[in-house]
Amino acid sequence: MSTLTALARAQAVVSGRAQPIATVRHLHVHEHPLVLIPLAMAGEANAPLAAMVGTGRSDPHLLVVTQPRNRDDRFAFFAALAEQVVPYLDSFATETEDVPVDRGRDVRQRYRDAPQLWVPNPAGVDFLRLLGRSTRFRTTDGDYPVPAGVPLLGRWLTFFANTAEMPGSCLLLNAVQALGLHWATGQSAAEDAQLGAQLAWIESGAEAAREAEKGPVAGPATDPDFDNRVLAPLIERSAPELPDVLRDLLLPTWERMWRVLDLLRRLPAGERVASRWDSDRDAYTAFAQHVAEGGAPQPRRDGAVAAAARLQRLESAAARYAVQRAFDDPLVLAEYRLAGAAFAGTVTLANPDRIDDSGKRPVLRPRIMVHTTEEVRVEPGTSLTSPARPAQKAKVISVSPDGDVLLELSGGMGRKLVAEPRSVPAVGERLVLTTLSEAYRPGGAFPEPADTPWTHGGPPSTEPDQQ
Repeated sequence: MSTLTALARAQAVVSGRAQPIATVRHLHVHEHPLVLIPLAMAGEANAPLAAMVGTGRSDPHLLVVTQPRNRDDRFAFFAALAEQVVPYLDSFATETEDVPVDRGRDVRQRYRDAPQLWVPNPAGVDFLRLLGRSTRFRTTDGDYPVPAGVPLLGRWLTFFANTAEMPGSCLLLNAVQALGLHWATGQSAAEDAQLGAQLAWIESGAEAAREAEKGPVAGPATDPDFDNRVLAPLIERSAPELPDVLRDLLLPTWERMWRVLDLLRRLPAGERVASRWDSDRDAYTAFAQHVAEGGAPQPRRDGAVAAAARLQRLESAAARYAVQRAFDDPLVLAEYRLAGAAFAGTVTLANPDRIDDSGKRPVLRPRIMVHTTEEVRVEPGTSLTSPARPAQKAKVISVSPDGDVLLELSGGMGRKLVAEPRSVPAVGERLVLTTLSEAYRPGGAFPEPADTPWTHGGPPSTEPDQQ
C-alpha cells in the first residue's frame, strides 16, 4: 500500500466515507460491455452452478446447472453460456480501420472496436480462466462430444483471462479492482473483496457498508450457510424453484455491477486510456483473425522461450502502465514526489535559443532554471521528463542548495535551430519533473524454441499432451 493510499484509508475511517485516490479514470469503460457473474458449487473444483450474463441492466440472462455433478448438465450450461457470450464477441469483428505502420509507408487493418467483459472480483477472472482451460480442447465428435460452441467459448475465455494479467488492459475487468484503483475505503483490502461492502463505502459510507456485509456474496464462491441450508436440499431433489432462488441471490450483485459502471463513467478518462484501448483492439483483432483462420487453441503450457517472452511483456507493460498513470494523474504522480522520483517547481530563467556547437554540427539545446521548495534527490547528469512535454528530455546540469535546478532540454522542439512556439517552458510556468519516462525500451533476445537449452527443458516436445 502506498503512503497516500494509507493516508486516504485513515481519512476514510475518520470521515466514514471512501476517499478518492485518483483524479481521472485509469481504465476504458465500454458503452456496451458484457457483464458476467459466475457462481460455482462449493466443494467442487470449478463446477459451475449458475451464471447471470447480459449486455443490458434490465435484461439479465440466468443460466443454471440443476445438477452440477452431472457432466451432460454442465456441458449444456457451457453451450448455453457460449450462445450468450460468443455472438457478443463476434459482433465487433465487422468494421475495420486503417492503421499507419512503418512511419506511414504502409497500413494494417484493425477492428474499430473490441468487446469488454466485466466480472465482480478477481476470483471471477480465475473462474473464467479455469473454465477456458477445461473446455478449449474439447471435441465436437468422437468420444464424449460437446456442442460446437463449447471449445470456441473456452478459447475466447482463455484469451480474455490472459489479457487480464496484462497491466493496463481493459478487455476483461473486475469491479473490485476497478473501484480500488480510484477510491480508498476505511476497511482492509481483504474486506474490499466483498463488492457490496466496497461499493457501499463509496456510495453511502461506513454504516451502509456494515449492512452490505450481510448481503449475498458476489460469486463465484457461495456462502457456506446458504449451501447447507438452502442450496444442498434444492439440488438433492432437483427442485424446480432452484432457478428462482439463484436469481434472487445474483440480482443484487447484478445491480451493483451496473452501478459500478455508472460510478466509473462519471470520472473523466485519463489522456492515455485511449492509447491503451487501441492496444486492446489490436490484441482482439489478432486473436479474432486467428480463430477465423482456423488457428490452433492456446497451448496447455508455455515453453521456456514463450514463457520468458510473456514475462518480459508483462514486466514492460507494468512499467509503462505505472508511468502512464503518473503522467495522467497528479495524485498518482504525488507518490513519486514523496519518494524523491519527481519534484515540482517554477521556471525562473529560460534561454530558448541556446545553441550547442561543441559537436560536429550545431544543435538546439535550450536551458532553463527551475526553483523548487521540495527536496531534489537527483544527481547532475540525470535525465528528467515533464508530463506536460513527454517527448522532451531535461538533463540536470546542476542543483543548488537553495533549490535552483539548471536543466538542458533536448527533443520535442522541432528539427530546426529555432524552437517551435511553446515547446520550451517559459518563465513563470509551473513544471513537474520526474525520472519516469515513456521512452521505448527494447526487449531482450531469446533463442529459437528449437535451441532451448537443456537447463530449461530442452526443445519443446511435439507430443499432443505437451502442447
